[in-house]
Amino acid sequence: MAEQQKIRVAVVFGGRSSEHEISCVTAGSVLSVIDTDRYEVVPIGITRAGGWVLSAGDPRSLAITDKELPTVSGDGTALALPFDADSTFLEVSPGQAPRALERVDVVLPLLHGPFGEDGTIQGLFEMVGARYAGAGVFASAASMDKVFMKAMLTGQGIKTGPYVAVTDRAWTRERKRVLDDVAALGGTVFVKPARAGSSIGISKVADASDTEAVSAAIETARAHDPKVIVEAGISGREIECGVLESLDGGAPDVSLPAEIHVAEGFDFYDFEAKYLSTSSLTIPAGLPVGVTERLRTLAAETFEAMGCEGLARVDFFYGDDGEIYVNEINTMPGFTPSSAFPQMWAATGVDYAALVDRLIQTALRRDTGLR
Repeated sequence: MAEQQKIRVAVVFGGRSSEHEISCVTAGSVLSVIDTDRYEVVPIGITRAGGWVLSAGDPRSLAITDKELPTVSGDGTALALPFDADSTFLEVSPGQAPRALERVDVVLPLLHGPFGEDGTIQGLFEMVGARYAGAGVFASAASMDKVFMKAMLTGQGIKTGPYVAVTDRAWTRERKRVLDDVAALGGTVFVKPARAGSSIGISKVADASDTEAVSAAIETARAHDPKVIVEAGISGREIECGVLESLDGGAPDVSLPAEIHVAEGFDFYDFEAKYLSTSSLTIPAGLPVGVTERLRTLAAETFEAMGCEGLARVDFFYGDDGEIYVNEINTMPGFTPSSAFPQMWAATGVDYAALVDRLIQTALRRDTGLR
């Protein structure tokens, strides 16, 4: 009897966004637990410049060492995707004809931020007929853009906090009007790139009417994205829930909630506080039973409202006023064992290796093309 052929999984990581290094860390963690008896892994790195290379896939080279973050070096064999809808990758070497690798069965795109989590690479996989884990093109794009996300959720009756959208054109031509709109938010505001994650480029401004501080914060955010969102601060607790696509086609499954505790010395949950400090989580969050169930129900409703697939992390504020506000939805959340998403699922009864396997299996069940 012939040996059963393994499922070929392309693990894609790195990318052109400011979250390149976090994607590498995520990939290293996944590569360390993926079931190689069941799956044949094809590790593919995308350099900061956008080059695709066949990686060695050594998890040790993709770990944080002495607070140094890993990157894709570009030293591996160069790869390209042919546009003939057969899910193959091509080896591209100088002076030689391109050589096709074996067809992959599914892609695990462990990419965070623009050009990876925003629908762009999902569209590429759709064009070449490749199955892939996670949300589709539109859900990825809409969830990544915090302005459109809030508009979609509000349209579905899901509460989000007050905000001001700052487009490139508005900031260039109508700066006074923008600053007046921000001042009207009152109190503390958070200024963010509209389409970035990992708390990169975010500033906290104590007084929305401080036009100098707000302007500086907007310029900081614009270094990462010409589109910016300014959110009114909400007094309360930061809570997160993990969501997974159901294995039986029913309502999505939702983890126990986690509460974020920002490490001492940090004013808010910025990049360093998130990845390079002693910030911690309480799982399950110490909330009244009724609030916990409201959060889990709202997480599933948010996942469905945005048209997500595979996985997502929904971030909330449980306000001092007793209201629950959706802050963000992340369609490819941090995925190291120490990240919130895997920790929440471990507390809910799904360990890290099983979580990776579930993402692959739900992606394999999906047809290619429109769905």
